[in-house]
Amino acid sequence: MNWPEGVRRLVQSRAFGRCEYCLLAQADAGLPHEIDHVISRKHGGTGDPENIAFACYLCNRYKGSDIASIHPGNGELVRLFHPRQDRWAEHFRILGPILDPLTDIGIGTSQLLRLNVTDRVAERQLLQRLNRYPTA
Repeated sequence: MNWPEGVRRLVQSRAFGRCEYCLLAQADAGLPHEIDHVISRKHGGTGDPENIAFACYLCNRYKGSDIASIHPGNGELVRLFHPRQDRWAEHFRILGPILDPLTDIGIGTSQLLRLNVTDRVAERQLLQRLNRYPTA
């Protein structure tokens, strides 16, 4: 979807230029960050600012139109992290280069978005060494 430039600026500014899921800065991404429908249009979501988020290419691709995931520990359906309704720090914490999920929502989101696969962890580790990614 082609978003008006004003909407893109609003979403990017509100997210401080970082992916609202993995915290990767737009300036450090190989591809431009995208605007994500948190609740996809397929599920009745709208383009209202309260339903859109700034997402890096990988988070947006892995998320797709999904709104939930299967919890790997108990097999139950769990909704995904919603950047407009949830506080990131309540569901995740930064442990070195690992994004450690703290809740079932964090676990389901982390698994679906592959937040801690080897390449993504290595990228965060490098960015942390360069003082370009949060360490806590």
